[in-house]
Amino acid sequence: MCKLFIEADARLWQTRLKSLRLNGFSTSVRLENFYWRVLDEIARRDGMSLAQLLAKLHEELTFAHGGVENFSSFLRVCCGRYLVLQLEGEVPRDLSKPIAGLDADAILAREARRARRSLHPMV
Repeated sequence: MCKLFIEADARLWQTRLKSLRLNGFSTSVRLENFYWRVLDEIARRDGMSLAQLLAKLHEELTFAHGGVENFSSFLRVCCGRYLVLQLEGEVPRDLSKPIAGLDADAILAREARRARRSLHPMV
């Protein structure tokens, strides 16, 4: 079982530091190459550069929650959610379909229903 993961391209888990500006301040984000690849795909879907996507995510996260405790962790979770939502059919695998055009409220509602059903499988 583990060979599937152990023998994968080691470059996937190597980290890379990227410098960018968030809210007018220079900062750096360190992520594994795997996550940079996923974030780049998300950005390209919506016609943005990687830096533009990160700035938008940071801005909207700050607006919605008042701050960002660990932006790198947030980005990793974004990547995982993106991939899971693709598997569940909520985000089209067709990369020409922008995420901005999806009905986020409907997707979140369906996701919440699935989560409730998995907690209460007999209901």
